[in-house]
Amino acid sequence: MTVLRTVAGEIASVVTHAVRYPAGIGRRWAIHPVRRSVPAPVPGRPLVVLPGLADNTAIFTDLKLALDRCGAGPVVSFSYSLLLRDVRSAAARLAEQIEQLCEVTGAAKLDLVGHSLGGLIARYYVQRLGGHERVDTVVTVGTPHGGTVAAWLFSPIPLARQLRPGSDLLAELDQPAPDCATKFVAFSSDGDELVLPSRHGRIEHPDLDVRNVVLPGVGHLALAAHRQVVEEICALSAPVAAPDDDGETLTRSA
Repeated sequence: MTVLRTVAGEIASVVTHAVRYPAGIGRRWAIHPVRRSVPAPVPGRPLVVLPGLADNTAIFTDLKLALDRCGAGPVVSFSYSLLLRDVRSAAARLAEQIEQLCEVTGAAKLDLVGHSLGGLIARYYVQRLGGHERVDTVVTVGTPHGGTVAAWLFSPIPLARQLRPGSDLLAELDQPAPDCATKFVAFSSDGDELVLPSRHGRIEHPDLDVRNVVLPGVGHLALAAHRQVVEEICALSAPVAAPDDDGETLTRSA
């Protein structure tokens, strides 16, 4: 019965996302700079969202609506091309855009939210490119931190090859990161059909401040709109009530 609910929920999420996807093509959430001698501070801490491979801002539709309601943000999106061959290159572009965002907003710190591959790009930026100096919290949703066997199905796509378990990229992320003070929250699920095995959705690193949250019976796309995920992300930047915990919170990785 649980499996049927998971499948039904993911089918509903796929249909909803298919309807929303065209509206997200080529669309970015951005802050346009205003000419001032000194950047005018914006209310709240900026939040940058990173969609997964071949996806767009449509995956964060429910999250964006909730963020607007709770007054969080500003919210900015980061996009990358399917032709990009390396997570490292995407992370370097992210670093440039974050510096521009901080210059425009006057913010010294911000938060990152990444779904699927987007979470891996965010983590690489923070852990390997000095992003820990800019980022307070990284939230990853359905991200294959330990790789996924499903990546073998997308072998023609260069970026997908870096998602295979044991890839050079993942080995690099396993290296020590003693100076990284950024907090990580990793949402995963035993119902995620793309992160296989499901335990690879957790961050296991002795130097990182990690809270792994496993939500039972939630599919890959459905995770991005799950109530607890949305509420916790809103809580990063807005004073909302603490969300009910439907998932199993695991201890810091060791």
